[in-house]
Amino acid sequence: MSKRAVLEVIALDVEDAVAAQAGGADRLELVTDMAADGLTPAVTTVTGIRAAVDIPVRVMLRLTDGFAAGAVERLVAAAREMREAGAEEFVLGFLDTDGQVDLAAVERVAAELEGCRWTFHRAIDHAADRDALRKQLADLPGLDTYLTAGAAAGVDEGLPVLLTEAARRGEPGYGQHLLVGGGLRLDHVPALRDAGVDAFHIGGAARPGGWTTPVSADAVARWRTVLGE
Repeated sequence: MSKRAVLEVIALDVEDAVAAQAGGADRLELVTDMAADGLTPAVTTVTGIRAAVDIPVRVMLRLTDGFAAGAVERLVAAAREMREAGAEEFVLGFLDTDGQVDLAAVERVAAELEGCRWTFHRAIDHAADRDALRKQLADLPGLDTYLTAGAAAGVDEGLPVLLTEAARRGEPGYGQHLLVGGGLRLDHVPALRDAGVDAFHIGGAARPGGWTTPVSADAVARWRTVLGE
């Protein structure tokens, strides 16, 4: 087994954040509107959560459903607003209509973050060429994590890709952390841990009652136990 694994939990509000921290989460991904797979939250939510918990919070920068950047200046303005509210870590990722990384949009938003740490999210699972995307983004400042299920359909389908990418750690384009999430279940964990994966992301798994119910500290604690204290 490698070092203690990182457990990141999706939070929609302060109640979620407090429960996730109580259950043993190491980090939060803060979003709103899961019906659209997670959009940029309100500033008041960011400030409320930062006041309520003391674990890192990564704030989503995504204004519309899908993986198109949309109005880049609006994204930049949202990033600036979040930073002014105290956000220090972020989540983003944009593709063009051909499934290539929208490098111009990603670079423009990353420049606004001025070196803040950020995750390129599951847009990678919808990219035409994952390897090319990683190599194009390899040297962007602040990018330290890829959130991926290995496939658009989720970890069940993407597990072979995840194991292959874990084995490439340290190669050009593969220096970032592999944060596995998207249909992730506890029974996926042993193979991923054996491959050296040390970061896991859960959303629905932290909410046994579904997305209309809050994060369960007990559900998070079960994951924390399996991943190691």
